[in-house]
Amino acid sequence: MALLDILDRFRPAGAPGPAGVAGVPSPDDTGPATELAPVFAALETDLESCAAQVATAHRTARSQIGTAHDRAAALLAQAHLEAEAARAGAAAAVNNEATANDATLLNQAREQAARVDTVGRSRAAELASQLAEGLVAPLIGDEP
Repeated sequence: MALLDILDRFRPAGAPGPAGVAGVPSPDDTGPATELAPVFAALETDLESCAAQVATAHRTARSQIGTAHDRAAALLAQAHLEAEAARAGAAAAVNNEATANDATLLNQAREQAARVDTVGRSRAAELASQLAEGLVAPLIGDEP
């Protein structure tokens, strides 16, 4: 649209005084759409390029999201396997520690039983002698 067309939308205003036809804008028969049509036509290729870029971005994003989901699922499966292995290792460690504690307690009990047996054997002869004297002495002491 030519510059004169834009400027022709307004009629020249007359001298001050009562309102008349000379001071009113001319009717816009062509409208702003006609003025802006060349601008929008020039932008059409840019709009198509932008739409193509947006579509490509959406496809790329969907692909990356799918890849991320697959990687997350693989990581989660690996974590589950590692967790099972860690649980089994922890259970084995607890079992080994309990077995070692049981063996230590058993050895301590055997040592204590051996000490009691040794003390008992060493005192058994002495106690048997005292018992025999205690039983026999009254009997011997009454006979003279």
